[in-house]
Amino acid sequence: MPHTPATDRAPAPAPVPAPASRSGFRRSLLVPLAAALALATGMGTWYALGGAGGPAGPGAPAPAAGSGDTVAAVAKSLHLPWPAEGQASVEVEGIGSLGTRGEQRPVPIASVTKVMTAYVILKEHPMRAGAPGAAVTADEQAANESYSSVETTAPVLAGRTYTQRLLLELMMVPSGNNVARLLARWGAGSEKAFVAKMNETAAALGMERTTYTGVSGMEASTRSTAADQLGLARAAMKDPVFREIVATRTVEAPGAGVTFRNTNKLLGRDGVIGLKTGSSTPAGGNLVWASTQDIAGTTRLILGVVLHQRAGTSPAEGSAAAHEAGHALVTAVRATLPDALART
Repeated sequence: MPHTPATDRAPAPAPVPAPASRSGFRRSLLVPLAAALALATGMGTWYALGGAGGPAGPGAPAPAAGSGDTVAAVAKSLHLPWPAEGQASVEVEGIGSLGTRGEQRPVPIASVTKVMTAYVILKEHPMRAGAPGAAVTADEQAANESYSSVETTAPVLAGRTYTQRLLLELMMVPSGNNVARLLARWGAGSEKAFVAKMNETAAALGMERTTYTGVSGMEASTRSTAADQLGLARAAMKDPVFREIVATRTVEAPGAGVTFRNTNKLLGRDGVIGLKTGSSTPAGGNLVWASTQDIAGTTRLILGVVLHQRAGTSPAEGSAAAHEAGHALVTAVRATLPDALART
C-alpha cells in the first residue's frame, strides 16, 4: 500500500465503499447583458469580459466594447468571500471574470502542476471521450517509485501495459507522482523534455508568471499564480476527456487490489465536476475547482483557483484551508450570481 505522503494531500487506498483517509469535497437578463451572452455562446468560446480585481486570465479573448463595466458591476455586487491569505481567482463561462484577489506573485503549486501534465499529454496524444487511449507499459522506475513515505504514489507493475486513460486517472484522482513521471517519459522520452513542453505550452497560453520544473509538483521551484492557473483550467476543460477524468470519483489500481478516492473533497457537491488539489508545506493548500450553474436557462461553467493557503504548515492543514476557501467561493457564486446579473 502506498504510504501517506508528506508533500500532497491525497487519500489512502481503501476498498470501496469504505472511505479512505489519506492526504491526497431566472430570471431574465437585461438586454445589454443578454446580447453579450448571446454573442459569447454563439461563438462557442469563452467570452472573457474582464472585471474587478484583475484580468479574466491568460489566453482570454478581448472583451466586447461596453460590456466590461456591466460585468465589473456584477462582480462588485457579489461580495464574494475571498480568502484572507494567498491568492484566488474566479470566472464564469460566457460572462467573464468575477475577480482576482491577492498579490499575483508566483508561488509553489504542488500537485496542481498535474493539470498541465495532463493537458500536454492529451494535447499531444488526443483521445475520444470514453475511449481507453494508447497503451503504455510501466517501466521499472515507475514500479519502484510506487510506494513512498514522502510523496503521493499509485501502484503500477513493471512490464504491465496500462491504458492511457487509466494512467491519467491514477495521476489525477489519487495524485500519483510516479504515474506523472511515467507519462512524461512515455510522452516525451524524458521528464526533462516533457517539462520543456509544459513551459512551451504555458507560454502559448499566456501564463507569463508560471515556471514548471517538474511534472508532479514535488518541486517547490514549480511556481504559478491563481490567474495563470485559471487560464490553464479554462483551456483544459474544453477537452471532454479531461473533463471526464477530473470528474472521476474513484479509480482502481489493477493488480494491486486497491481503490483510490478523488482528493477533491468538493467533487459532487454544489455542482462541482472537478478539478485538482495540491498541498505541501512550502505550497500550502491549493485547489482548482470547476462547477456548473444554471443561469437564465443556460448551464455555465464556473472556474475558481485558490493558492497558498496556510503555507508553511502541514499539508493536511493547508489542504483543509484550500477546500474551505474553495467551498465558500463556489457556494457564494452559485447562490448570488443569477440574481446579481438580473439586477444589473
